[in-house]
Amino acid sequence: MLTYFDRASLALAGGKSANLGELIKAGFEVPPGFVITTTAYDLLLQTDDLQAQIQNELASLQTNNPASVTASQHIRDAIQHASIPEPITDDVLIAYRQWEGSAVAVRSSATGEDLPEAAFAGQQETFLNVLGEEALLEAVRVCWALLWSERAVHYRARQNVDQASVKLAVVVQKMVPADVAGVMFTANPVSGAREDGEALP
Repeated sequence: MLTYFDRASLALAGGKSANLGELIKAGFEVPPGFVITTTAYDLLLQTDDLQAQIQNELASLQTNNPASVTASQHIRDAIQHASIPEPITDDVLIAYRQWEGSAVAVRSSATGEDLPEAAFAGQQETFLNVLGEEALLEAVRVCWALLWSERAVHYRARQNVDQASVKLAVVVQKMVPADVAGVMFTANPVSGAREDGEALP
């Protein structure tokens, strides 16, 4: 049976996955895909003492001190060098193989994004035309690491989001050929205002 996430699934699926699920429920066409939930991210942090390393780096993080941004780099490096647990790789590859090696989009879906009080657009990464099992797993790893990009860390600090509380799910979707693509806001994503002149911040 197919399972779709929704806004009640934010902690497990992140903001992007939750909103994609809402679009599916509303009847919109959404490219097929699957979600690597925050449970996988939690499992990753249990390997190679990652959780302890992240906590130590966050303890020294001072976002108003440019020199302290090295903490962000140290966390990313640790994730990049960590071993992805076999249960994660097995499940991801089983899901991917159903598409017989098709190109996919690999999209970050953080628990701290797309909240009612803040728009985190542009803080996480999406990788397009990812082709092959090795490339897919590497893109997933990079998504996890870039949860701790300097840009994302500083933005969360400005929004008073607890750094230690954030997690990341990853959406993997089949690529869809398009003649054109774009994003249009019909309302302010934070305030909901639809009046002329107020649609964008």
